[in-house]
Amino acid sequence: MSKVTSKLQVTIPKRLADEYGIAAGDEIDFVAAGDVIQLVPAGKRRQSRLSAEERLRRFDAATARQRDREKVLRRSPDAAPATRDWRREDLYTRGKTG
Repeated sequence: MSKVTSKLQVTIPKRLADEYGIAAGDEIDFVAAGDVIQLVPAGKRRQSRLSAEERLRRFDAATARQRDREKVLRRSPDAAPATRDWRREDLYTRGKTG
């Protein structure tokens, strides 16, 4: 595991650099991939693009998964709201003294 320095620099572990052929002076692309960031050695990025049909198929599958999740999370209208032992105002004063 690497830490980010105060200059926002990251050290790539040696075993990964060796495995992927990354050497000092090489350029690395940072690619946003949803909730993660991929580090891709420059010039080694996949060039294969998905067809429009494949993108639509994946979108439809993701939409179906999201609808299934929403069904599970949806509460019935008769369900009483959950009781809690805090108020909204407590969020603004939490941890403050005096």
